Order: sequence, then C-alpha cells, then structure tokens
Amino acid sequence: MCLAVPGRVLGIEERDGTRMATVDFGGVVKEVCLEYLPDLRVGEYAIVHVGFALQRLDEESARQTLALFENLGLLQEEFGDPWENARAEAGLTGGPAPAAHPAEGEAGR
Repeated sequence: MCLAVPGRVLGIEERDGTRMATVDFGGVVKEVCLEYLPDLRVGEYAIVHVGFALQRLDEESARQTLALFENLGLLQEEFGDPWENARAEAGLTGGPAPAAHPAEGEAGR
C-alpha cells in the first residue's frame, strides 16, 4: 500500500537544482522533493506521497493522522524495516537471516 503520510520538515537544501527536504514521519526520516510546494519551510508539515510533498498541513491534523496511522499499524507497513520487507517479499519467513560467515569455532556445530 502507498499512503500519503504527513511529515514535519526538518531541513531543506537544493540538490542539482531541485529543492529537497529531510522530513520526519513520526520517527522515520526520509528525503522528500519539494517541487510541488516550493514555499514550504522548516518546521511546517506536509502530506507526502511517493517522495513528493503535495499539500501543506497544520500541525494538529498532522499529529492526529500520524497517531491514527500508528494505531492502525500503517506506519510500520509503509516504513517498516526494509530488510524484513525484502525477506517477506522473497517468501523467507521465520527466524533471523543467516550469518554470512559462521563465527570461528562454530562451523562444525
């Protein structure tokens, strides 16, 4: 599922002529393109979808939406551990991923 998630702008910079922001989505920090909201400022909130800030949002609405998404487990679904997600998509379930090289002395166990 791809959600439009509210996030708070932590920092803004220009990269190769494109305005980019570091955005906090309730503890998950991602890079976001600001081309659709060129006047968005640090500290403001925006709805973000597939890496693009689409609409400015007031802080209270953003916090309520993030809390709702968290309660429904949608933030974990959207931003969960990428390694865990890749394992699930590959059909690998169960315990932790096998170590690349067994520790010395454990090879024959």
